[in-house]
Amino acid sequence: MAMENIFEQAGHRPWAIPSGSWVMAQQWRDLLFAHWPVPQSTLRPHIPSGLELDTFKGQAWLAVVPFLMHGVRLRYAPAVPGTSEFPELNLRTYVKRDSKPGVWFFSLDAANSLAVTVARAWFQLPYFRARMRCEEQSGWMEYESERIHRGAPAAGFRGRYRGLGKTFQAKSGSLEHFLIERYCLYSATTKGHLLRGEIHHPPWELQLAEAQIEDNTIADQLISPLPAKPLLHFSRQQDVAAWAPQVV
Repeated sequence: MAMENIFEQAGHRPWAIPSGSWVMAQQWRDLLFAHWPVPQSTLRPHIPSGLELDTFKGQAWLAVVPFLMHGVRLRYAPAVPGTSEFPELNLRTYVKRDSKPGVWFFSLDAANSLAVTVARAWFQLPYFRARMRCEEQSGWMEYESERIHRGAPAAGFRGRYRGLGKTFQAKSGSLEHFLIERYCLYSATTKGHLLRGEIHHPPWELQLAEAQIEDNTIADQLISPLPAKPLLHFSRQQDVAAWAPQVV
C-alpha cells in the first residue's frame, strides 16, 4: 500500500491523525502477537509514575511480538538497502496518559545496529542488538533471536508460528481491539521526561494463530515462568507512518 493511501482510513482511530508531518514510514510483516495475562503488581513497578497501567476489565497483559521490519525510511527518502529490513522482537504492555492509550516497551531486540542506535537516541526506546533469523518454511514463520547487546541482560526467543483461518478486524470493545489497535507509544528519557510517539495505520487485519515456542526468555526480567498458554494472533503486514516523539 502506498503511504498516502493509509491516510484514507481514519474513522477507526480513537483520536484524530496528528496535524504535524509524519517523519518515518515502516511496514511490519509476519507478526505474531503472543499475549499473557499477568498481575498488575508484576508490571506496575516497571512503569513510570506518570503513566497509568492500562487494563482490560482489570486484567493487565504482557506481549511478546516477533516480526519483520520492512521498508523503513525517512519521509521524502528512499529505503536504504541493508538497513531498511530486519527482524525485530518486542516485549510490551499497555499504558495510557491524558486519555490516550498506547504501548510501553520493556525491550525491543533488532538485528540492525544502525536502527538500534537511532531508536535509542531519537525515540528513547530500550532497543538491543540481537542475532536473529526470520524466514518462512512450509507455511510457518521460523524465528530465532539471541540478544548480543553489550551490558544488556541475556534474552532469547526460538519458535515458529502461523496464521489460521480467515482474516478479521477486531471489534471495538473486544479484547483483541484493546490489545492490538494502538496508535501511540510511550517512552522516557534518562532524565525522566515522558515522551509520546504518535503512529497511524489502517485497522489491523488479523488471524487466529498457532505457535510452537521452544525457548522464550525475553520476559525473564519481569516474570518467569510466563503463564502456560498465551492468546495468539497473526497479521501478515501493516503499513505504518510515525511522527517524531514529543514530551508529554
